[in-house]
Amino acid sequence: MIRKLLLLLLLAMLAAVLALQELERRWQEPLALPPGGLPLLVQPGDTLRAVAGRLHQDGAMRYPELLILYARWTGADQKIKHGEYLLNAPLTSIELLALLQSGKVLQYQVTLPEGITLQSAIAILADTEQLQSVLHEGASDPRILAMVAPYDSPEGWFFPDTYHFSRNSTDLGLLQRAQARMAEVLAEEWRGRAGELPYETPYEALIMASIIERETGLPEERGEIAGVFVRRLQRGMRLQTDPTVIYGLGDTFDGNLRRSHLRDDNNVYNTYRISGLPPTPIALPGRDSIHAALHPSEGSALYFVARGDGGHVFSDTLAEHQAAVRKYQLRRKKNYRSSPEKS
Repeated sequence: MIRKLLLLLLLAMLAAVLALQELERRWQEPLALPPGGLPLLVQPGDTLRAVAGRLHQDGAMRYPELLILYARWTGADQKIKHGEYLLNAPLTSIELLALLQSGKVLQYQVTLPEGITLQSAIAILADTEQLQSVLHEGASDPRILAMVAPYDSPEGWFFPDTYHFSRNSTDLGLLQRAQARMAEVLAEEWRGRAGELPYETPYEALIMASIIERETGLPEERGEIAGVFVRRLQRGMRLQTDPTVIYGLGDTFDGNLRRSHLRDDNNVYNTYRISGLPPTPIALPGRDSIHAALHPSEGSALYFVARGDGGHVFSDTLAEHQAAVRKYQLRRKKNYRSSPEKS
């Protein structure tokens, strides 16, 4: 009788050991993941049971109940963070649980290039698949206008850069980051500005920076172009720069800037007709253009004209400038691009 009891006890212990070994094997078994990894989207409100169930249905996790029981026992099931994760092999259940608690979600990126308009930036964000688009009114959306209050126009107030984000982030949220970054950069550059500049406020410097951004074909010319514009403002000369005219034409501009456009008194951005700066920025300027606006190069040039290769010819006098225009511009019909020039 005792032998039988001992034998039964030994068998029970052996069964328990084997069961524990099997549980350990199942617990340590890596998930069945494809070579490129498996994206896993944890939505707000998802429970660990729902997540494990989806992985089981996809064939990635054979024993979801083990994960659920362990997480419930440790309280980890209440600590998972929503977002999109990329599951890469080898990955065990315990490592999956740690990943879901870490919040290390997949990151995407989108680039807002320097020199584009706010409306173009919004279009780029709308075309970014992983971003949720909520700005259905474009640049006129009240939430955008609220970001830049008390200014009437949001143009220029968003820093062009590459931004990283997680899936289901919104275009509005990304623009909020871009606006905060622009305010930070502009404040930093304004504090370190050169003396005797023709700007009363950082906003005026932002307007100038946007013009420099649109005029610059070669990065090394930013300071020189800024110097021309600053000297013209200081002498009471009109800026006479084509990009401001084009901005004011909006969607009516067909790519051909005509002399009639330069004579238009109704275009408030026509710096051939108005004195001083245009009413708002005309693009999103980068930090280098902001710096150039606040640190213009010294010199005596008051004019420049595009050579056609991205660079410019700078002139001190109107006669020199007109000669450069004849050489580089007037021979190219339907592509009038001198800036600035007396009209």
